[in-house]
Amino acid sequence: MTRARLLVAIVAVAIALVLQVSLFPHVAWHGIVPNLCLLVVVGAALTLDAPSAMLLGFTAGVLLDLVPPADHVAGRWALALTVVAFLAARVRQDVKPTAAAVVATVAAASFVGTSIFALSGLFLGDGGSVPHLLEVIAVAVLWDVLLTPFVLPPLLKVFSSLDPRLATT
Repeated sequence: MTRARLLVAIVAVAIALVLQVSLFPHVAWHGIVPNLCLLVVVGAALTLDAPSAMLLGFTAGVLLDLVPPADHVAGRWALALTVVAFLAARVRQDVKPTAAAVVATVAAASFVGTSIFALSGLFLGDGGSVPHLLEVIAVAVLWDVLLTPFVLPPLLKVFSSLDPRLATT
């Protein structure tokens, strides 16, 4: 990963994290907010190689685990976003992803990431009941898919512009 791509990825995660913990709690539905960090990780994973995407996912997850108002065992989001980055990078092709592929990848990544976070909380005694966790997962996936058209296209454009293989000709 070039320095420019690394800088853009770090700035995107920082902006997403600030918005996720400061602005989005005001639009939460039953306490569930959109996971902008997950969207940034998916966008990066669709344009970066798997190791770089996984490092970004781990970093974003650790930040989510440590930044207030985090009230869970640290490491849960780090694990979830690392797995999300790996899976999204596996979907990546050497061509620009289609809109349908991006939405499907976000939906799958949101489901997997939120499920890992929720199930790890259940095993660690952090979470609630299974029906509540299923509701949280469903709402989180819905939030993330609804925000995809607003977040992913600009991110993909920026990340792609820094990669000559993916730049439009």
